[in-house]
This record gives sequence, C-alpha cells and structure tokens, in this order.
Amino acid sequence: MAAVAGLQAKGPGWLLRGPWAPLAAGFCSRRPAGAEPPGPEPRPTCARQRDGIRNIVLSNPEKRNALSLAMLKSLQSDILHDAESKDLKVIVISAEGPVFSSGHDLKELTDKQGHDYHVEVFQTCSEVMMQIQNHPVPVIAMVNGLATAAGCQLVASCDIAVASDKSSFATPGVNIGLFCSTPGVALGRTVPRKVALKMLFTGEPISAQEALSHGLLSKVVPEEQLEEETMRIAKKIASLSRPVMSLGKATFYKQLPQDLQTAYCLTSQTMVDSLAQQDGQEGIKAFIQKRKPIWSH
Repeated sequence: MAAVAGLQAKGPGWLLRGPWAPLAAGFCSRRPAGAEPPGPEPRPTCARQRDGIRNIVLSNPEKRNALSLAMLKSLQSDILHDAESKDLKVIVISAEGPVFSSGHDLKELTDKQGHDYHVEVFQTCSEVMMQIQNHPVPVIAMVNGLATAAGCQLVASCDIAVASDKSSFATPGVNIGLFCSTPGVALGRTVPRKVALKMLFTGEPISAQEALSHGLLSKVVPEEQLEEETMRIAKKIASLSRPVMSLGKATFYKQLPQDLQTAYCLTSQTMVDSLAQQDGQEGIKAFIQKRKPIWSH
C-alpha cells in the first residue's frame, strides 16, 4: 500500500479527498441531448477494466470534455481506484467527441466562484497530473482531436501518448489573459524549451506530426487505426510483469532530475533489487530455458 499512500499524500494546504467512487463495470451511456436528467448529473468520466487494462473515457463532449472540477475529481477517482490491485496493469485515457479536452472550464474561473474555488480547481488538477506520473502502472493517452491548455497538459503528463493524424495541441491561455502556467510544467518537461515557449507565448496550435517530432507524442496513426494501435501497446504492457513495470517506471522518473553519477548509482541499485524479485529471476530463467516466463502478476 506504500504506492497508494504516496499517491494520496498531500502537502500543507492540499485538499483531502473523499472515498473513491466505485469503478463502473462498463462505459457509461450518456442521456440524449436535451433530455431531462432523471436524477443527479452523470459522472463526466466512464471507466471499465478487462484483462489488466483500465479504459477511462472523458465523457462530456457537449462541453468539449472541459476539465471542470467535477471532471477532474471523477478522473482522479478512476485513476486511483484499486491502484495497488495486481489485476491492474495499464491505464488508457481517451475521450468522446472531436475534442480530447479543451482544458479548464472557463465558467468556473470567473470571480463569481471566488478565490477558494479557484485554488481547489488548480490544486486538484495538479494532483491528477502528479498522480499519473506517480501511479504504479503506465498511463497511456489516446488522443483523437484537439487537446488544449490543461487538456494538452493531460497528454503531456501521461507516460505514453498515441494520437490520430487529425489531432492538434495548443496552450492558448495567453489569448484570453490567463497564461498557461500549469500546463507549462508538463509541457516544458516533455518538449524542448523553445518549442514549449513558442506554444505558450503565441497560443498557436501544433499538428500531431509536429507534436510527434518534438516528443509530446509517442506515435501518430491514421484515425481508423488509433484504437487498434493504442490497444496493441496496452496489451503488450499488460502481458508483462506488473512488479517489474512498477519498479521500472518509478525509477525512471526518480533518476531524471539527478546528476549523471547519482542517476547511475540509483539505477544500478534498482537493477540489483530487480534481480532479487521473483519475476526478475523468473524472466532470466525463462530466457535461458527458452520458454515463456510465468509472471507472479
């Protein structure tokens, strides 16, 4: 449970979260446009899990999948739910409609809501982005359309990002007087500085191919191949050892900010620790014996 405790840990002033919402058995079906809701508003994300792959869908296309506070809390719940379960191997985040996410809901950022509400919005968003990186399993963004501002931040925060060739990415906050400072954290750690600053200073979008060349994306495919290619990657990850993947992911991010010597000391110790794991020895023995490994989980 150490990893979960780390995911939930909050520094001074960070908001405490309530219990995780139950993970949906399947994708949610939203009510028809214009229909009156029979009760409370449906959750703005939907999730299902099968064969080790958890699919989370941003499901509010009518509002361009804006990362409202409700959307962020729902996404956070789906990401953290049973994070330590051995049955979870990889998470895929996608979206309904032609817009992956338009970023924060600007209607929530007027002075009508007030300072405390604004603090909660940006703290919750920052929590979600950090929880993706600190999550024990890889998180993949599957993008088919426009991702702007905090939506672009979400893509940049994922471990892997696959997009259709019709997708585009932007941080246009400067055009409305709200510089994309928090999206700049993830963007500036993903693409070269001059590319990030051009996006931040001009607000102009870049194409999927440009995003690929700059490192924001892992792969670009035709729209009709997007789900197939994303699931191919997810299934490959799901077929591998979760303990090995979790240790490898955590170590990769831990060594990034270190100097070269410290990074090698850290990763060398991790390699030794990996050899002491059951799956570390199983993989080596399977290779020597020319058979498929049987992972613990």
